[in-house]
Amino acid sequence: MRVVASIFKAYDIRGVTPTDLNEGVAEALGLAFGTQALAQGERTVAVGRDGRLSGPALSAALIRGLVAAGVDVIDIGMATTPMLYFAASTLCSSGIQVTGSHNPRDYNGFKMVLGGRAIFGEDIQALRRTMEAETHQRRDGGRVRLINVSAAYRARIVGDVKLARPMKLVVDCGNGVAGASAPAIFRALGCEVIELFSEVDGNFPNHHPDPSKPENLQDVIRTLRETDAELGLAFDGDGDRLGIVTRDGATIYPDRQMILFSQDVLSRVPGGDIVFDVKCSQRLAPAIESAGGVAHIYKTGHSLIKARMKELDSPLGGEMSGHIFFKERWYGFDDGTYAGARLLEILSRSANASDVLNALPTSFSTPELNVACAEGEPHAVVDKLVALAKFDAPAKVSTIDGVRVDWPDGFGLVRASNTTPVLVLRFEGHTPEALHRIEAAMLTLLRLGKPDAVVGASAH
Repeated sequence: MRVVASIFKAYDIRGVTPTDLNEGVAEALGLAFGTQALAQGERTVAVGRDGRLSGPALSAALIRGLVAAGVDVIDIGMATTPMLYFAASTLCSSGIQVTGSHNPRDYNGFKMVLGGRAIFGEDIQALRRTMEAETHQRRDGGRVRLINVSAAYRARIVGDVKLARPMKLVVDCGNGVAGASAPAIFRALGCEVIELFSEVDGNFPNHHPDPSKPENLQDVIRTLRETDAELGLAFDGDGDRLGIVTRDGATIYPDRQMILFSQDVLSRVPGGDIVFDVKCSQRLAPAIESAGGVAHIYKTGHSLIKARMKELDSPLGGEMSGHIFFKERWYGFDDGTYAGARLLEILSRSANASDVLNALPTSFSTPELNVACAEGEPHAVVDKLVALAKFDAPAKVSTIDGVRVDWPDGFGLVRASNTTPVLVLRFEGHTPEALHRIEAAMLTLLRLGKPDAVVGASAH
């Protein structure tokens, strides 16, 4: 079978429908994944889909392939990616979510869990090779069961999280699939909810469902200004990432969220290992350590963070893109709704939620910046930069994922994206002057490795 190799990304499969990714690809993936699952002793695979227009057809084709491979399928229907992970944590241990996440509306894709482990990297390439060579195996005996997990998922969250007082929220689901579940869960926790764009619509008619982009939070900010709600929450297209906006319209980025979550978790898990990615603020590690935890900086990528957390038996992990992973009291997967619920539990103990959030340590930083490259070029450039990165003390160079240089008053990062052909840049300083100095030093290094680099805003 001919497949477009570029849709097989580092952490998932993702491409434009129907040109690169269609029902034929979905069915072939079902056969390949089903063959691999049975080889590992996994007889049952859960399948869910987000609210994209191509979802029903792709999901049906995927299920056909899985059944043809001899696998039993639990079809949970339209659900968030975390609800699929929940099914693969409570009903079985493998699953596939049909989702385009926060990509443009003509995209779709697949996020996969096999035997309790998010598969990535070489595992995804092995699936590609099986699909291309058609070395899957067909077996009789596969069947499909329809199971709606939404009631069990909601009961699990409501049974775990307790608010000290009711709160009034603005919740913007951006017409993504979280709109079908998140507002009701927050109401069940005792909140009053002002809903924005909860109707699931794969055309995304109001704004794109990506809360990491400031332009997608403008409706939340406006509604907070016009009402007496005390906090705004926003979700991405498949519900695994959370955006947070204070009463005064400030965005609380995920690395600052991680400070708050770390302090809370470490109060019950003293000495716990907290994992975060190389894009996170320099303020995070000292906050973890002062709360009695052990800080572990690691490679970017939700699958990679989850794997590192398993190695360390970590109670909490997170990354700058907005994936927050609670193992303490939860299952260790990234879940925007559950992260929002845990946030509310903490903030409800104070009279003013925005004061708590605004008091979190912060610095002066750039947004994520990108340098467009040719396909395959970013990793080659980073290899050059690793060899060229010579900085005098007190600078410390880390090459765990690209080149990150930490000074006493800030850091700079250049790394290769694993999902698109770009270099990812981020700079932070404790003062504006430190930020400018660090940015200049890192751009000088970048241009030694890529003289034609043009720095632009991040785009997904």
